[in-house]
Amino acid sequence: MEREELKAIIKKIVTDKYGGAETEIPIGVSNRHIHLTEKDYNQLFPNEPIQVKKWLKQPGEFAAEQTLTVVSERGELKRVRILGPLRKFSQVELSKTDARMLGMNIPIRVSGDIEGTPGIKLVSKHSEIFLPKGAIVAKRHIHLPESVANEYGVKQGDEVSVLVGSEIRSLVLNHCTIRVNNQFIPEMHIDTDEANAADIAGDSFAKIIKS
Repeated sequence: MEREELKAIIKKIVTDKYGGAETEIPIGVSNRHIHLTEKDYNQLFPNEPIQVKKWLKQPGEFAAEQTLTVVSERGELKRVRILGPLRKFSQVELSKTDARMLGMNIPIRVSGDIEGTPGIKLVSKHSEIFLPKGAIVAKRHIHLPESVANEYGVKQGDEVSVLVGSEIRSLVLNHCTIRVNNQFIPEMHIDTDEANAADIAGDSFAKIIKS
């Protein structure tokens, strides 16, 4: 079966089942990472300004040169990268696979929703701290500026279904949260477990199929 023929069949199945026009969003795959407050960062890296290693797609956000070891009672993950800029809360975003390696039961949460989440130890070459809360598996979500959200007929906090993946491992992912801010550029964020399940690599796109 030719590629275009297969795509047409998938599109018809999706349209028949879910209805509505398709909308494509670039996919960003998030590996495990850490967000820190200024206070926590300064304790872990005294007199060491946070340094940009790589700018990310979302304006003003970057992967830092600095990394930490994430430690639980049953394991550790080394060289977990910090993302900048520094935030109002500290948070460790892991995959479910990471959580199992650490022997932890970590809930799926929207970024910033850290009440009642497990604590975790962070270790740098200088120091260590214990976060009393903040370990999460990030809930898949889509960043949109307001104008694009209006075009797609969605708003802050809505949940949509999306079609992702390669032609032979396509998946429909439900409960994808819409996040709207005029500082955003359109981008869907999923973690490495989700990306591997759908054989996502390189430049990939999600198609909103239900709102």
